[in-house]
Amino acid sequence: MARIFSSPAPPGTCSILAEFISRTSGPLKAANVSAAVRSEGQVQSLSNLGVNIVQVDVSNELAVKEAVVSNEIDIVIHTASAVDSHIVSALIKALGQRRESSGQENYFIHSSVATIFSAEGGWPFGEVRDTDPIFEKEKEIEAAHPVRKTGIVVTELAKAQGVTSFNIPVPQVYGRGSGEWRKLSVSIPAYIRTSIKHKVVYKFDKDGSPHSVHISDLVAFYVLLTEKILQKEPIPSGEKGYYFPISHRTHWWAVMERLAKALHARGLVMEPKPEVWPSDDIAAEYLGFQRRHIRAIGTSSGQLVPVNAYRLGWQPKWDEETFLASLDDEIQAVQELDTVKSTVFDNPASNE
Repeated sequence: MARIFSSPAPPGTCSILAEFISRTSGPLKAANVSAAVRSEGQVQSLSNLGVNIVQVDVSNELAVKEAVVSNEIDIVIHTASAVDSHIVSALIKALGQRRESSGQENYFIHSSVATIFSAEGGWPFGEVRDTDPIFEKEKEIEAAHPVRKTGIVVTELAKAQGVTSFNIPVPQVYGRGSGEWRKLSVSIPAYIRTSIKHKVVYKFDKDGSPHSVHISDLVAFYVLLTEKILQKEPIPSGEKGYYFPISHRTHWWAVMERLAKALHARGLVMEPKPEVWPSDDIAAEYLGFQRRHIRAIGTSSGQLVPVNAYRLGWQPKWDEETFLASLDDEIQAVQELDTVKSTVFDNPASNE
C-alpha cells in the first residue's frame, strides 16, 4: 500500500487532501494518506478526517526524517514553501533514506510559482513549454530567483538521492477551496480586502495577463498526477518533470473593473471604477506582498505553454469568462472566510 505525505497548512493542499480522502474507487482509495501539520490547532481541525496526522516542524531535518521514515512515506506532496530550500532538502533526504530501507521507489512533488517564468520574474527566454529543457535554462540564469533556486535544488538533490521528482509551477489560483483549513486564494482576496479597507479599487499602471487556474481544476491535476504515479505509468520526471497546470489567462484590468463595480454595488468602495496605484511601494504595503515581487505579482504575463499537464489527460473546466462571472462569489468568500493572511511565494498552491 502506497503511503502519501502532504502538508495541509496551505489550503490548496487541504483541498487536495480532502479530494484524496473522498475517493471511493481508483488507486487513491487504496493509498494510506498522512497529513503533516505544524500546530496543535491543525491537529484538532483534521483529527476527524480519518487520516494519519503528523505534527512536525518541516524546517527540522531530524524531525522530518523521523516522520517520513517511521510513517513509511513513499510520496511527498510539498506545498509548504517555494522559497525555502532547507525544507525541500530535508524532505528529499528523508525520502532517500526511506528508499534505502524499503528498496521501493519514492516520489517528491514540488509546488513552485509560475511567475518566475515571466520577464518580471527574471525569465529571459520568452515563450516556454513545460516540455522544453527548462532545467538547463534555469541553470543558465545567474541572478536566480529564490523560487528558482529551490526548484533547482529539488531536481538535483532528488536525482542524487534516487528520488523521482516533479516540479509544478503553480499559476494564480482562485476560487473557494475545500477541506478543514483555510479556503481562500492569495492574490484576489488581497485585492478585495485592500479595496474594502481603503474604499477604492486600485490597478497597476500596466495591465498584466497572468496564467490562472481554479482551485478545483488545480486539485484535479494533483489527483491525476498522483494516480499516474501510483499506477507506475511512465511519465516525465526529474529534469523533464515540469508541469504547467494552466487553464487560462486572467487580464488584471478587466478583473479590477469587475471588482470595482461589484464592490461599489455592495457599498464597499466609493467609486465603481478602479484608480491607478500611487506607487509600487504603496501597492506592496497595502496588499501585504514583498516590494521586490510586486511588479511580478501585479503586472506579469509570461508565455507559458502547458503540454505535459494536458498529456496526462487533465481537462480543466474553468476559463476566463467563468472566472470573471464569479468575482461576486470571490467577494462573498472573502467576507465569510478571510481570517488568515498568506504569502504568495511561501504557499504557491495555497487557497487560503
